[in-house]
Amino acid sequence: MSVAFVFPGQGAQTIGMGKALADAYPAARAVFDEVDEALGEKLSTLIWEGEQDTLTLTQNAQPALMATSVAAMRALEAEGIGVDKASFVAGHSLGEYSALCAAGALSVADTARLLRTRGQAMQEAVPVGVGAMAALLGLDFETATAVASEAAQGEVCQAANDNDPGQVVVSGHLGAVERAVDIAKEKGAKRAVMLPVSAPFHCSLMEPAARAMADALGGVDIHAPAVPVIPNVTVTACSTPDDLRAHLVSQVTGSVRWRETVLYMGQQGVTEIWEIGAGKALSGMIRRIDRSIATRPVCTPDDVKAAVDG
Repeated sequence: MSVAFVFPGQGAQTIGMGKALADAYPAARAVFDEVDEALGEKLSTLIWEGEQDTLTLTQNAQPALMATSVAAMRALEAEGIGVDKASFVAGHSLGEYSALCAAGALSVADTARLLRTRGQAMQEAVPVGVGAMAALLGLDFETATAVASEAAQGEVCQAANDNDPGQVVVSGHLGAVERAVDIAKEKGAKRAVMLPVSAPFHCSLMEPAARAMADALGGVDIHAPAVPVIPNVTVTACSTPDDLRAHLVSQVTGSVRWRETVLYMGQQGVTEIWEIGAGKALSGMIRRIDRSIATRPVCTPDDVKAAVDG
C-alpha cells in the first residue's frame, strides 16, 4: 500500500478545530503555541473560542488551518507515524504550505508568518467588490475553461480551481464571473453559483499578492522536504527548495490543479490518501476523481488512533 498525505485549504475552518488534538497531545498543542508566538497574538483562542466570521477572514483562516493540519501531523508522529510513511504530500492552495511544513521544508513559525502575509496580500490585491469567484458544477475542466474565456470580454475570468471532474471554480472581475455563471447554465451546468469570498483568488488579478509573496519567501529558509511535494501549479513531484519557492509564488495567480494532482498520485501507485487537518472536503473530491483510492480523515484523537490501528 502506498499512502499520500494531503492538507486542506480555505473553507475547511471551524471554531474548535484542533482543540481535542491539543488537549490530547503536547506536541500538537506546541504547534498552536508556536503559531501564537510567531504572529504575536493568541490565534489559538480565536480558533477555539472565537467567532466564525472572524476566523473566516483570509488572514486568520490561512494560518489557523495550517496550525490545525500540522498539529494533526504532530499527533500522528507522537504515535509513531511520521511523514516518511507517505510517498508524497500535497495541499489544496494554502494547504501546500501545510504540506511543506509537515514535510520539514518550512518551520512552523515561518509558515505562520508567510500565511499571514499571504492572506493579507491576497485580500489587499483587489478592492472589495471588484472581483468574484463562482463554482461551475457539472462541467468538465475544458468546458469550464471555454466558458471563462467566453465570459471575459476584455476582463479577467480564469479557471482558478480544477477540483474534481464536475467542479471547477472560476475567478476574475465581478462582471466577467457573473457572465460565466449565465454562460455555464446555457452550456448545461447542473449549478453555477457565486461564492461568498472576499477576493478573486488564483487568477491574474492576484499579481500584486504574488509580488508580495516573492518578497516574503525570499527571506525564508526552505529545506529539502522529507518526502516529495506535488505543487498545485506543476502537478509533478518536487523536492528542490528553489523550485518549491518559485512554485509558491506562481501558485498565487495560478490554477489549483487538484483533479490532476490526485490522478498523478494514482498513476504513481498511491492507493490511500490521508486528509490531515480540518474537514473532509478533499476526501470527497478524491472519491469523485478516483474511486479506487481509499481516503482517511485525520483531525481528531480518534482519527489518529484509527490511523495507528490501521
